Amino acid sequence: MFRRRRREESPETKAVEAAEQVPARESGPWDADEPHPERERVDLGGMRLPVDSGFEIQLNVAGDQIVGAVILFQESALQVHAFAAPKRSGIWDEVRAELAEGVKGAGGTSEEKDGPFGVELAARIPADGVEQPVRYIGVDGPRWFLRGVISGRAAADAEAAATLEGVIRDIVVVRGDEPMPPKEPIELRLPPEARQAAERQAAGPGAQSLNPFKRGPEIAEIR
Repeated sequence: MFRRRRREESPETKAVEAAEQVPARESGPWDADEPHPERERVDLGGMRLPVDSGFEIQLNVAGDQIVGAVILFQESALQVHAFAAPKRSGIWDEVRAELAEGVKGAGGTSEEKDGPFGVELAARIPADGVEQPVRYIGVDGPRWFLRGVISGRAAADAEAAATLEGVIRDIVVVRGDEPMPPKEPIELRLPPEARQAAERQAAGPGAQSLNPFKRGPEIAEIR
């Protein structure tokens, strides 16, 4: 009995097939392993954030782990978190449904809209007796998922939102090669300069440890 031998694929063929499976993106957020525009960014380990005049960066902390960052600009805020995701499928559809349920449970309302990054979730969440507009943005990358939450003036003002949307486009995600379950936060760390400053301050006589970033507000965590 004869069987047809399976055709062996050359490395070049595999590379072409891989390129066909993962279409090249024309804008960010970017993966660290793909070509992306050079510009000044804060290196937080698992994420590199663009910096500009007028920006203030705060950190989201869960226990001793830095899991996200908040960029404050004028009367608006952008909260960004990066998570692990499956290799061959995105999770934004699932996450968006979870966020909608969370907003509903908090007494708010939400609806899906088309935005500059695809489908996003426009929500109104009660806070101090007033409904606040919030935009949930999701981007599925190669083995990672980036969630952005825009609040404040930019959540309802397109002109104000343009600056923070530009921040999202310039973010670089550093996923790493280690195995991670889907939705696990990609850990961040202080930039080298900030760590060195904190160590010098802590080593001084009677000095308290220094954290150059403040802890940012949390908005609807993924769990």
